[in-house]
Amino acid sequence: MSNPQISIIAPLYNETESFSQLVARLNAVMEASPLSIEVVLVDDGSRDHTAVLMQQLALSDHRYQCVFLSRNYGHQIALTAGIASASASEALFIIDGDLQDPPELLTEFYQKYQEGYDVVYAVRKKRKENWFKRTAYAGFYRLMQSISYVDLPLDSGDFSLISRRVADILKQMPEESRFIRGMRSWIGFRQIGVEYERDARLAGESKYSFGMLQQLAYNGIFNFSEYPVKLITRVGMMTLGIAILYLIQTLIKRFVYHDVPQGFTALLFVIILFSGVQLIALGLIGEYVLRIFFQAKGRPLYVVREVIRQQQRQPLQGMDSLKLQ
Repeated sequence: MSNPQISIIAPLYNETESFSQLVARLNAVMEASPLSIEVVLVDDGSRDHTAVLMQQLALSDHRYQCVFLSRNYGHQIALTAGIASASASEALFIIDGDLQDPPELLTEFYQKYQEGYDVVYAVRKKRKENWFKRTAYAGFYRLMQSISYVDLPLDSGDFSLISRRVADILKQMPEESRFIRGMRSWIGFRQIGVEYERDARLAGESKYSFGMLQQLAYNGIFNFSEYPVKLITRVGMMTLGIAILYLIQTLIKRFVYHDVPQGFTALLFVIILFSGVQLIALGLIGEYVLRIFFQAKGRPLYVVREVIRQQQRQPLQGMDSLKLQ
């Protein structure tokens, strides 16, 4: 199958339990659609039988292309590998492999694309998850919208359909700490949201731990907002103002009331306050320095172990071919 109209991108990590249902629903979408469609499955270093199932599928069905990463790099990097591996299709449809993003919405998304939109993103009007996750996600998206210098739509994740030119620009952005939904918004062009009800996981447990979600949130905040740096300046000015007020109070007591302050408690408070502010400032600066450090190394974002495409095994050789140009 050459030059399909749509490439469906789905990263997988330990999805043995839901794999058969994923394939069944993808097959149903492809068979019902008049479009020429390929599916790019990316194995993000799975430790179960996901990779074996992917190999069997790709060797038996030419519509499936499978990319196997050398280890677990994380969801955002796996998506990047899928985008880079997709054929020269006119649009890419990005979903999660756990079927929380229904592939059946492809037709609706493609209709919006035909109306001239380069990015059609999904807006979650309802999530079937526990209250803590729902609250955390809602709070994060609203925080990002208030502090980001790009227009990040509320309650929208990576589930989207993007045009070929948007995909090509994403491939030219070799950011090590990736936040694809923010990068997608930064690119611009015409974008529109489509509301949908996000399903619960079909099987298994979420692969995003609290620490991974926190890291993703950090990538969004530090990559698409100037607020942390400005916060340091504001807190510094505030603490300087407190120190000046305390100095004025001390001078008044000394020269007007001839009272020498017994300042052990106050001194202890000031030391703790300034020490805390300094540590917070160093931590925020450290987040930026750490990102600069990893980016400056110039390493490939990922290493591909093997690609199975059109019933042919295509192992990749050399590191240069793995860098996004």
